[in-house]
Amino acid sequence: MNKAQAYLRHQDSYALVERHAPLVKRIAQHLLARLPSSVLLDDLVQAGMIGLIEASRNFDGSKGASFETYAGIRIRGAMLDEIRRGDWVPRSVHRNSRMIAEAIDKVEKQHGRDARDTEVASQLGVSLHEYHSMLQDVSCGKIIGIEDLGVSEDVIGGEGACERHGYEELASDRFQIALAENISRLPEREALVLSLYYDEELNLREIGEILNVSESRVSQIHSQAMHRLRARLRDWQV
Repeated sequence: MNKAQAYLRHQDSYALVERHAPLVKRIAQHLLARLPSSVLLDDLVQAGMIGLIEASRNFDGSKGASFETYAGIRIRGAMLDEIRRGDWVPRSVHRNSRMIAEAIDKVEKQHGRDARDTEVASQLGVSLHEYHSMLQDVSCGKIIGIEDLGVSEDVIGGEGACERHGYEELASDRFQIALAENISRLPEREALVLSLYYDEELNLREIGEILNVSESRVSQIHSQAMHRLRARLRDWQV
């Protein structure tokens, strides 16, 4: 690449960053509504801008995706990476999260059906109220998302995407199928909450208004759905 081409590419990259800077704040505000008060908007925006700059440098329009779609994934991923690096979550929250997934797994294997709240609470040796509090703490204390189950946010392409071969690609495709199947088998309310949260991108308050339940109850349902998926996909998480 000669100097003229390098300069033009730099200019194109700068223009993309300038044009899509508002996208960073929009994604940051959307994420902030799901996070504890200890997370600051400015920190998310700063991390997101780094993601946007990287996206502008690596974007390949020949892949078929729009830059906004590609950048959105990179921006959100950069924000999540930054939050996880600063992991404020107490060890007890991580421990409770593992215990809940294990309890759901045991109950469902024992009964051959969806585990009920009361059964999971009994397996954990706590009251129903304590179990719901655990779900709330886990949901508020850390980011629980589809990507935590092993789904890469780099679903469009970019650096490294073309390096997947044979078994890795097949395993990823099969995991996606297994995930979709297990989501479809969730209890109706849990599946609806996930759909409204991820597909429609509603926040917990908005979902609560639709379901006529409190925001905290939506948080509990979402948390339980994610733990149920983790329990059912344990064999994939190695």
